[in-house]
Amino acid sequence: MAIARTARRLRQESGLDLTSTQIAALSVLDRNGPHTPSELAAHERIQRPTATRLIARLEQRGLVVRTRDPRDGRVSVIALTDEGRRLVVEQRGRKTAFLARRIEQLEPEERELLERAALLLERMLDEDRP
Repeated sequence: MAIARTARRLRQESGLDLTSTQIAALSVLDRNGPHTPSELAAHERIQRPTATRLIARLEQRGLVVRTRDPRDGRVSVIALTDEGRRLVVEQRGRKTAFLARRIEQLEPEERELLERAALLLERMLDEDRP
């Protein structure tokens, strides 16, 4: 519950009128560079038709651009536009500032415990682990 509530609160703090799936897709493209729709679907663990609709919505808002893969003209490659990148950086900054303010209010022992818990969560959620 705490993780879901934290994620919801961070979405609220982002100040964007995008869905969590849209924000996640933009973040993937920001961190990992251009993707094909199939790659984006696999990364986000959504069906290809869902990814196609998601990309269309982001494209309509001018946040991503679709180009043809130079190696295979039948395949599209999705990349962030400058506006999409600006939005990702802005929302990430807002979320980080929110968390920083909240963490500063904790006692030193609580911050240490939170740091250890974060490391455990990262390890637990590492996709390379069985």
